[in-house]
Amino acid sequence: MSARFVAYVRVSTAQQGSSGLGLEAQHRAVADYIAAHGGELIDTFEEVESGKRDDRPELAKAMELCELTGARLLIAKLDRLSRDLHFTTGLQKRGVDFVACDMPDANAFTINIMVAVAQQEREAISARTKAGLASIKARLAKPGGEHTSRRSGKIITKLGSPKGLTVSRPDLGTAAIQAKADAFAARVAPKAQALRAEGLTFAAIADRLNEMKVRTARGSTWTGMAVKRVLDRAA
Repeated sequence: MSARFVAYVRVSTAQQGSSGLGLEAQHRAVADYIAAHGGELIDTFEEVESGKRDDRPELAKAMELCELTGARLLIAKLDRLSRDLHFTTGLQKRGVDFVACDMPDANAFTINIMVAVAQQEREAISARTKAGLASIKARLAKPGGEHTSRRSGKIITKLGSPKGLTVSRPDLGTAAIQAKADAFAARVAPKAQALRAEGLTFAAIADRLNEMKVRTARGSTWTGMAVKRVLDRAA
């Protein structure tokens, strides 16, 4: 029996989520891993959320499905899961087995060490950032105080985001949505096509996918029309 996986992909910012670039690379890594190991992908969950937060609803759904089906949680990179040691060890105590595509042979001990190092690095970066901002604020608070940006070389007299730097690109959002739908159809279509070749109706295929705990791109249950749309998109 082939190994069963539930994939989880995550990006940290809304910009990464709307572009689809970060998610696309993770989807590719997951697909390559499953193909190389002859595994079966039950479902994929994705979200845009900071790794600092552990209250991630899509990750919770992925873990619940792993518990229900006995599947392994598959992630493209270890840091996409969490950089918090307590969270990762808690996941292991919960009994959810997971594997990272970038470190497939790592055991629980090595993973905990790497997560601990990542957590320490994150805390050090945060401390340096806060100290740097405090220093700049103190400098600007003085009469005639100013600061020269190391990145741009510009002179700064006050902190804050200048107006006019946000550029609206709704076309990128639409393209990302379409790309996501195409990628999802490409993953589900082979299974649906195989069932269709067996003579099953769209409704029967939907029932079979629901029995396998496979969700639609929006995380809902399958209908005959949803199956037809996926097959049409893949074609």
